[in-house]
Amino acid sequence: MRPAIIRHLLTAAAIGVAVSPSLVAQRAANHVLDRANLDTTCAPCTDFYEFANGNWLKHNKIPPDKTSLGSFGMLGDKNQEVVQKIVIDDANLVRDGEATTGTNDWKIGNFYLTCMDTAAMDKAGYAPIKSELDMIAAVKTPDDVVKTFGQGVRGGGGGRGGGGGGLAPFGLGPQTDPRNSKMVIVSANQGGLVLNREDYLGTNPRAVKRRDDYVAHITASLELIGESREQASADAQKILALETELAKASMAQADMRDPVAMYHKMPLAEFAKSTPHINWTRYLQQVHARNVTDVNVRTPHFFTSLDSLLQTVPVDDWKAYLRWHALNGAMPEMSAPFRKEAFHWQQVTTGVQQQQARLKQCAAATNAALGEAVGQDWIKRNFTPDAKARAAKMVDNLVSALRDRINGLDWMSAATKQQAVTKLNAFMRKVAYPDKWRDYSTLNLPNGSYYKNQQAIAEWNAARAWARVGKAPDRTEWSMTPPTVNASYSPSLNQIQFPAGILAPPFFDPNADDAVNYGAIGAVIGHEMTHGFDDQGRQFDAQGNLRDWWTPEDAAKYKAAAQKVVDQFNGYTVVDTATHVNGRQTLGENIADLGGLTVAYFAMEKALAGKARTKIDGFTPEQRFFLAWAQVWRSISRDEALIQQVKTDAHSPSKWRVNGPLSNMPEFAKAWGCKEGDPMVRPENLRARIW
Repeated sequence: MRPAIIRHLLTAAAIGVAVSPSLVAQRAANHVLDRANLDTTCAPCTDFYEFANGNWLKHNKIPPDKTSLGSFGMLGDKNQEVVQKIVIDDANLVRDGEATTGTNDWKIGNFYLTCMDTAAMDKAGYAPIKSELDMIAAVKTPDDVVKTFGQGVRGGGGGRGGGGGGLAPFGLGPQTDPRNSKMVIVSANQGGLVLNREDYLGTNPRAVKRRDDYVAHITASLELIGESREQASADAQKILALETELAKASMAQADMRDPVAMYHKMPLAEFAKSTPHINWTRYLQQVHARNVTDVNVRTPHFFTSLDSLLQTVPVDDWKAYLRWHALNGAMPEMSAPFRKEAFHWQQVTTGVQQQQARLKQCAAATNAALGEAVGQDWIKRNFTPDAKARAAKMVDNLVSALRDRINGLDWMSAATKQQAVTKLNAFMRKVAYPDKWRDYSTLNLPNGSYYKNQQAIAEWNAARAWARVGKAPDRTEWSMTPPTVNASYSPSLNQIQFPAGILAPPFFDPNADDAVNYGAIGAVIGHEMTHGFDDQGRQFDAQGNLRDWWTPEDAAKYKAAAQKVVDQFNGYTVVDTATHVNGRQTLGENIADLGGLTVAYFAMEKALAGKARTKIDGFTPEQRFFLAWAQVWRSISRDEALIQQVKTDAHSPSKWRVNGPLSNMPEFAKAWGCKEGDPMVRPENLRARIW
């Protein structure tokens, strides 16, 4: 799902239990789907997104500290309010001396307090990265450059998330072997860029302006660490030139969707032979990696090109690049001038007008750093085991519906159906929160420095990740924290994941009937399940291994249907007529939306079988199903953010996540009385139907 989406309690209605007439009347009065949000001047068969959301879109404004406003973000804000209470409560315990040092409460409170202590940051200036800058200043040879890749900020060049965010112009880290899901190996990924690849290579005015803005940002930032304007400006041009060469060597995001094309597992010695100027043994020692024998080099051309650049690009140019990347990753944690310039760049790239309140920033940062420690308390305050059981029941209902859909497909052979059902039955289902919480007892946080706390978190996470190499992956671990408004599917683990954060209105609504809940959370659940069978997920088997289990005939039929989805979304634009959605880049999410809606609709029909089809607020259950989906996706975004989304995001903009899949569904046309030729009905020969 989308990052605001890759969600408390459920009522009987959410799992398909019979609804009494009195409760139906009560729901009607509650206006779960508020008619005031509709724009009835727009026909549903012309533009359903506008019909379902038009008045809401007209009467809401994006807050100055946000890039967008929509259902996902609004629920996220509610969840974050509880997070803020948790971290402030723990901070008060630390201040009052009531939190025992080393406990989760102490770590949460300590981390938050150091984040809030901007006076200490302002006093420190850029001292937190002084040692990195001194190390870079001492570089004299290309091999010295390579040495810095493993000595950079954030725990050995690994970045906050453990992959490619430090000084190294690549990401190297643990990954489940795509062809052997019982083993964690090392994955080598392209990196080193701040802009989007297309921004470096594009010739259109927008790309040219983005590069000019980037050079200005680098220049202003380098001046803050003492470079003269003349030197900073010259360095910025060198940095742009070097990153442009890295961009040329990089694969386009859409091309990286093919997991087969991204699998090049080889012995470490073979990888070293292909990049003779990069000492991988030394690098792995620097980042404290052990038991590394094999590497999946996802983009071999990038690494051979990088090896050449280390010899052809002057060392001084590399030093400028290294200074910039040491600085860029740390600016939000340094003094006010650095934070101000970092926010200025955020304004340029997203259009946001005002910086978020420090309290909100620090609560979110604490949740990101200590997610399961915060999440454990969040669950106690917001969720119950009964709610988890109800949500799990709905997931079971959707799995059953997809199983029936697969068995009933008229285009798939019996042999492929059997493999697909086997995979579906093997789904690991994670609902609400972990059965076993993460143990933070070995995490040591220094007292008093936000920068050092961030570094300690990064190093701790990196050490945990590297310790898994050569072992089986931990299938019980969650990739998202409980308050997260998102959901996910993992091909290698063959698992679906639904945090408690999304299991709340408007996704799970205690005042809603079956139709609304199936159209909202039901379609979200169906979406994640369908990811197991999208253009990427379908290439992995029940054990999570990259293996072709399709007959050639069925694979050809699938690809033909998927191409219709690509062509459809290529035709959609945002902001202006020149900015198109990338149908290949967004294919997996678009297939998941179409499949998820289809499966959820089928599940709703099963839940309503034999029951009276009562209208609520003048709408049939079928109509309310589609309204729920459309209103979940309502969103207004700044133009800059939309443009950034179509460049980088695997998800289509909200309007097309509504109108796109619905225009392929005969069920939608029937529910709203749409006819052939209406904009919301795709011509039969162009219509995609997969799951």
